[in-house]
Amino acid sequence: MAQKQFAVIGLGRFGSSVAKTLYELGYDVLGIDVDEELVQDSVDIVTHAVACDSTDENALKSIGIRNFDVVVVAIGDDVRSSILTTLTLKEMGVKMIVVKAQDTMHGKVLEKIGADRVVYPERDMGARVAHNLISPNILDYIELADDYSILEIQAPSKFVGRSLEQIDIRRKYGCNVMAIKHRTHINIAPIASDIIQEGDVLVVVGRNEDLDELDETR
Repeated sequence: MAQKQFAVIGLGRFGSSVAKTLYELGYDVLGIDVDEELVQDSVDIVTHAVACDSTDENALKSIGIRNFDVVVVAIGDDVRSSILTTLTLKEMGVKMIVVKAQDTMHGKVLEKIGADRVVYPERDMGARVAHNLISPNILDYIELADDYSILEIQAPSKFVGRSLEQIDIRRKYGCNVMAIKHRTHINIAPIASDIIQEGDVLVVVGRNEDLDELDETR
């Protein structure tokens, strides 16, 4: 299966965070902004960077925006451009459109016009959004340091019905299970004999490379 390709429109603080994280995780990322200075500042954190007016359908066609699996609209304070860009992408048939909203009202408008997902920067760090985009199994992501993170991850099917001792996540993946969420119950001090059940969510801490390997076990 071909690896997902991402485009990020709007290379301000939030957009560049999303783009940089995806790029560092090894994905092809096209960075787009109407501001040529921001484009120049982003050349080292994306695969390609272009200056483009994202409200111009012909300009988006010229850079092949429809070829990207996910387009993230991270336009700053210009709500009008954000909405017009989202509408244009939707009409062009882009597969997955993720849009940054300024507030709840803006978010509702984006949902009405067809955004597949709306994110709020004050709630959703750029790095967290990037991790969620590449793996639907990752429910939450918190960066502790450059190399260490906490993930909330859907328990892989191969773990179901087995105890933590049998799975031995620490030895096999170098990660530690901090908690297990089962429906509304949270086990904040899991022990070796605890059994993983269908639908459980694991809260895991570890090095980023080990967490990536754990996520790929499904």
